[in-house]
Amino acid sequence: MFKKWLNARFTAGVAIGAVIFTLLSWGTSLKVRAVPNETYESLKIYADVLSIVQDNYAEQVDSKALINNAIKGMIKGLDPHSSYMTPDEYAEMQVDTKGVFGGIGIEIGMKDNVLTVVAPIEDTPAFKAGILAGDKIVKIGDKSTKEMGLGEAVTLMRGTKGTPVTIHIMREGFTEPKPFTMNRAVIKVKSVRFKQLEDGFAYIRINQFQENTTADLQKALAELTPKEGRFKGLVLDLRNNPGGLLSEAVSVSNEFLDSGLIVSTKGRVPGQDMTFNADATRTQPDYPMIVLVNGGSASASEIVAGALQDHKRAAILGTPTFGKGSVQTIVPLSDGSAIRLTTSKYYTPSGRSIQAKGIEPDIVIGEVPKGHIKEKDLDGHLAEEPEAGKKPEKKDAARPTINEGAEKSEGASEDMQLKRALDYLKSWYIFKETTRKAG
Repeated sequence: MFKKWLNARFTAGVAIGAVIFTLLSWGTSLKVRAVPNETYESLKIYADVLSIVQDNYAEQVDSKALINNAIKGMIKGLDPHSSYMTPDEYAEMQVDTKGVFGGIGIEIGMKDNVLTVVAPIEDTPAFKAGILAGDKIVKIGDKSTKEMGLGEAVTLMRGTKGTPVTIHIMREGFTEPKPFTMNRAVIKVKSVRFKQLEDGFAYIRINQFQENTTADLQKALAELTPKEGRFKGLVLDLRNNPGGLLSEAVSVSNEFLDSGLIVSTKGRVPGQDMTFNADATRTQPDYPMIVLVNGGSASASEIVAGALQDHKRAAILGTPTFGKGSVQTIVPLSDGSAIRLTTSKYYTPSGRSIQAKGIEPDIVIGEVPKGHIKEKDLDGHLAEEPEAGKKPEKKDAARPTINEGAEKSEGASEDMQLKRALDYLKSWYIFKETTRKAG
């Protein structure tokens, strides 16, 4: 029924990351039911309006364009992650899983119905031009972004390498929108970066979950692994990772877990309830591990962080994550277009829904940058799901939270979160030796 997992976040205009199914045969899960009379009445009104516009509008209109706009409005009104995609927009979305495209390198979302920058991607034209998180994009070229959808914004900002594009930015402190002109470049989102921190301690950053992320992770682990055969400690950095392919999030988690549930999904239709488990093929032994997260860690990133946290395989350090806990299904249509439809929510191994809440770190260090967008800030987001029978005091007793204060900013020249993660990993061995001697 499902062919592959696709990324729903748009980059260089990008919508916030999502976990997506591609549905090959809509008929296999389509419910056949009687249509209420009021639905027929509404469809009649729609047909009447379409006819009136076609016959009486001041200029000749394309009926297909009118219908497409109507479909876009219907789907857009559901939630911020559901949308109708034209054939071109559908093709653009599929490009994201490859991690290579022509554009300016920014991530965007809708806040207060305004096209807003989530973050610029490092070493891209937007980053070098000084585009900042929280910037409001009021115009692309000569076209106003008022009422513009994310898909259209993506199409306008992407293009051939070397071609210019101007976006007009409104920012706190600006008296009027300021134009930023950039030449498009080939944006290559490198999935995995890594380095040695100190002898036996390694750092791996996953920027986005793409088709080859697990393979790239395995190569990084192999290159970093000490001659002795195991790490003293590993820092896995998922900060500002928008998500991507669910299959890759599951397989990355599987590298560190030998058994148990990784993630589950639940929807209104029984066929949308799925579970994904570790299959005992992990490559990594048990060693101390810390996962770095922040408000830009979304969707697939939250799946990995939640799985490792619930299984107590790693400590989570940073600030609360984005809170993207819904699953989108891609339904291809006969003309090459497609619908991206929110069909279910995903849950961590302990049954937590993180929709509009996010993953709470075990060790809180840093603060969310001013203007940073989270799921709960998006127009029309799905509401936070209450946890039935939740007893915070028991959870807190089992997993104490350490809050070192918010004065240490994530944007500081020194990466305080990474520094503290390394300190915690090293202190584990100090206390282990102290305990051994005391015993």
